[in-house]
Amino acid sequence: MTTDRPGELVLVRHGETEWSKSGQHTGRTDIPLTENGIEQAKRAGRYLADRTFALALTSPLQRAQDTARYIGVDAEIDDDLMEWDYGAYEGLTTPQIRVLRHGPWDLWDDGVPAGDTPGENAAEVRVRAERVLDRARPVLADGKDAVFVAHGHVLRAIGAAWIRLAPHDGAVLYLTTASVSTLGYEHGRPVLDSWNVRPR
Repeated sequence: MTTDRPGELVLVRHGETEWSKSGQHTGRTDIPLTENGIEQAKRAGRYLADRTFALALTSPLQRAQDTARYIGVDAEIDDDLMEWDYGAYEGLTTPQIRVLRHGPWDLWDDGVPAGDTPGENAAEVRVRAERVLDRARPVLADGKDAVFVAHGHVLRAIGAAWIRLAPHDGAVLYLTTASVSTLGYEHGRPVLDSWNVRPR
């Protein structure tokens, strides 16, 4: 059953970690929130305190699961919300990667090269983004809200998929730690209702 007022999909990026603070690419490395990251997540929880969610999904990594707990949702793990697989670039900063490549590099345009430790490109992450969005769409069509708690790059990929941008256009959808974004509809068209809200 669909309603005239579809629900909204809320995206929450996890709180700060030591690697997000230093600018290191943190894909599958399972590191915890900092004390500041915990406080950020609690602020996001206060910001969302009056919301109820018919569907709550989280990445299996502890920084996302802990953020979900601090914002007060009992979230189901979905592996499609894992962060981008950075392969051999895991733990490196963008300047370090550019030194290794002896030239320019952009994650969204160039991805992570194949090799002994292959990673993903934007088109591959897009497949996961569409798949997890397909889990939310029936809930939203019923007029109920959903929330995803995950990571910066995969949530940017989800935002781009929602508004039908090309996979590499997630580059323009910047997200800070513990930010809250809302995907909705206007006249049946998917829109960004809010993006990168930083709860105070």
